[in-house]
Amino acid sequence: MSSSSCPAAPACGATTPVTTPASAHRGGLLPLVALAIGFVMAMLDVTVVNVGLSNIAASLDTPLSTLVWIVDGYTLTFAAMLMVGGALADRFGARRLYLTGLFLFVLASLLCGAAPNGPFLVAARLLQGLGAAFFMPSSLSLLTHVYEDDRVRARMLGVWSATVGLAAAVGPLVGGVLIHWMGWRSVFLINVPVGLVGLLMARRMIPQVAGHARALNLSSHLAGVVMLAGLSFVLIQGPVYGWTSARILVGLLVTLLAGAALVRHEWRGVAPLLPKALFATPQFAAANGIGFLINFGVYGNLFYLALFLQQGRGADALQTGLQLVPMMAVIFIGNLSSGRMAAHWGPRVPMLLGLSVGAVFTAVATSFRPETPYWLVALVCAAANLGISTAIPAMTTVVMQVAGKAHANSAAAALNANRQIGALVGVALMGAILHSVSGWSLRNPLAFGIMAAGYALALWLVWRFVGVVEKQLMGSRA
Repeated sequence: MSSSSCPAAPACGATTPVTTPASAHRGGLLPLVALAIGFVMAMLDVTVVNVGLSNIAASLDTPLSTLVWIVDGYTLTFAAMLMVGGALADRFGARRLYLTGLFLFVLASLLCGAAPNGPFLVAARLLQGLGAAFFMPSSLSLLTHVYEDDRVRARMLGVWSATVGLAAAVGPLVGGVLIHWMGWRSVFLINVPVGLVGLLMARRMIPQVAGHARALNLSSHLAGVVMLAGLSFVLIQGPVYGWTSARILVGLLVTLLAGAALVRHEWRGVAPLLPKALFATPQFAAANGIGFLINFGVYGNLFYLALFLQQGRGADALQTGLQLVPMMAVIFIGNLSSGRMAAHWGPRVPMLLGLSVGAVFTAVATSFRPETPYWLVALVCAAANLGISTAIPAMTTVVMQVAGKAHANSAAAALNANRQIGALVGVALMGAILHSVSGWSLRNPLAFGIMAAGYALALWLVWRFVGVVEKQLMGSRA
C-alpha cells in the first residue's frame, strides 16, 4: 500500500556485479522502468482483484470461502516464500532470480485469466505469489547495482517510491475499468504482454550479479510454509466446516506444531533466518507487531470494503473502482507527509498521530449502513487511510534504526514477511465475518471494530517501545 511495503533488498547487495553490455544503460531511466514493471504488476494484483470479486463469484459460481482463497492464495505464497526468495537471490544471483520470478508471474497470470473454475484460479494465484516472492526481493537490490552513484540512486528511489505508491492508489480504478470493458479475466491477462516487455527490458538492461554461498536453512523455511498454510486453512475454512470440526482442529494442531518447530529451528539452528541479535531487541519485535497490525487493518479493510460497496450498496466493478479512488489516493499524500514529519520530530510522532487518526476513523466506520451516504463513507475511509499511510514509512524507519547496518537486510525481509502475514490474516478474518454474520448492520460494527482495535494495539506498541528506541539512538549519537 505504500513504498515502505516494498521488500527491501536482501543481502545480495553484498555481491559483485558482473560487467555486461547492460552497463551502458546505467544512469538512465530505462533500467528503472524495467525493474518497476514487475513490481507495479505485483502491487496492482493485490488491489485490482478485490474489485472483481463479485464478478468472479458470478462467473465461476464460487462460494465466499473460495473468494477469500483467491485473495489470500497470492498473499500466502508471497509471505511464505519471501525470505526464501531473498536467500535464493543471494545464492544464484539477483538478476537470474528476478527473471525467473517474473516469468512465473507472467505464466501464472495467463493461467488466472484462463481459469475454468474457482479451485484452478486459486492454484494459479498461488503460483503468482510464488513468482512475486522470487522477483520482488531482487528488484531493489538490482536497483542499487544499476545506479551506483549515491545521488542518482536516491533520486531514482524517490521515483520508484512514487511509482509504487501511485500503483497502489490507482489499482482499484484500473481494475474497475478493465472489468467494465473486458471482464474480470482482463485484470490478469493484461499482465502477460506487460510482463513480457518487462522480461525483455530486464534481460537487456540489468547487469548480472554474481551469487555467493549461503545456507538456505530449509527446515525453518519449510516450517514457516506449513505454519502459514495451516493458519490460512483454519481461518478460511473454519466458517465452512465448523470451528470445532475435526479438520479444523487438525489444521490448528498442524499450525501450532509447525510454529513450534520454526521457533526451535531458529533458536538452535546454526544459520537462522534472522540474526539472533534481533530477537534480543524488544523494540524489533514491537515494530514487527506494528507492521503486522497495520497490514491486518489495511488489507482486511480493502477486501471488506470492496464487498460492502458491491454487495451491500449495489455498486458494479467500475463504480467500486471509482468510489475507492479517493479513499486510496490519500495513501500517496500520507507517505510523503510521513517523511517530512519524521525529519522534524522523529518517527514516533507520525506513528502516534497516524495510528490515532486511523483508529478513531475506523471506529467511526462501525456505524456504516448500506444507506449511509457515499460521501460520508469516502470521507471516513480516506481519513483512516491517510492516518495509517502516515505511520507506515515511519514504522519502516524504526525497524531500520533498531537493526542497524549490520542486520538491515534481514530486518527488512522480516518486516515485509510479517506485513504480508498481517494482510493474509486480515483478509481471512474479514472473510470469516462475512461468512458467519448475517446483515451489514451486524457485520460492519464487528469488522470495523476489530480493525480499529488492531490499530489501537499498534498505537500502544508505539507508545510503549518506540520512545525507547529514540532515546537509545540519541544516547548512542551523544
